[in-house]
Amino acid sequence: MLVTHLLYLHGFRSSPQSTKARMVQAAVAARHPLVQWWCPQLPPSPQEAMALVRTGTAHWPADRMAVVGSSLGGFYATCVAGERSCRAVLLNPAVHPGRDLARHLGEHGGWHDASQRFTFTQAHVDELKALEFASEQALHTPEPPHLAIIAKGDEVLDWREMTARYPHATLRLLEGGDHAISDFSDHLDAVLGFLDLV
Repeated sequence: MLVTHLLYLHGFRSSPQSTKARMVQAAVAARHPLVQWWCPQLPPSPQEAMALVRTGTAHWPADRMAVVGSSLGGFYATCVAGERSCRAVLLNPAVHPGRDLARHLGEHGGWHDASQRFTFTQAHVDELKALEFASEQALHTPEPPHLAIIAKGDEVLDWREMTARYPHATLRLLEGGDHAISDFSDHLDAVLGFLDLV
């Protein structure tokens, strides 16, 4: 079945104004105008972020929805795909966010609006670890299909951990590159093709 509903999940400190989110949104609007698009601003609490996503997509048909996620959003996208059995595109996805983000406790500003302040706490780390445990099971089967775009040059996440995390995914392993996937426009057609949008 063709996908009619598309969810995009941004990364830590990011927003719906991220370059990749806006690029996907513009391409979907131009090429697939019948697709329902949603890219919510995710709260810093992982538990609240997943609750927001679950509530916002509860009425979406699981067999006609898909999710794209970048970095921490890729981790959330993995959780969503596991729960809804829908296809997912993962862009340099966080693998062990509870471990990695434990180094970033404290107050932060948003990448796209520094005035948007939030405090990242140990409780948020614990929420991530709980989600990691819950999402583990979904990764041991080849369904639903995943596309993972992973840059060996990612300066934030280890590409080896990312590829090992998704053994059944269709993999686009980039020589070089960076965490932001600055050449994302080169991969946009592959992403849209994989999503199989209406």
